[in-house]
Amino acid sequence: MENFSVAISFRGSLGWVEYDDVAKKFIVNLGDDEGKKLAEEFLSTPHKIKVPHETLLDFTEETFDANDSAESLKIVLTRLWEATGVHVDWSRPVDYVKAHPHY
Repeated sequence: MENFSVAISFRGSLGWVEYDDVAKKFIVNLGDDEGKKLAEEFLSTPHKIKVPHETLLDFTEETFDANDSAESLKIVLTRLWEATGVHVDWSRPVDYVKAHPHY
């Protein structure tokens, strides 16, 4: 089974966040120390996020911990940029970033 990973960027530095299914934890790989620290601190904190259901008005608040699963990490990542300035590059090919972690 392949681990989930997604590209990230911060102030001209490229990297990625990966979820290790065996160890049950996320790993931030980013060349910018400040961005890496911001991402790690944010992702290490459980977050209460309103989750939609049947209609646009039907939400329940749930707590997500990025270390619980790849799916929880994905949900928490949707809040990363606004809180830290670390951008999640959902459409950037992460394999390319792993091979060339720079612009």
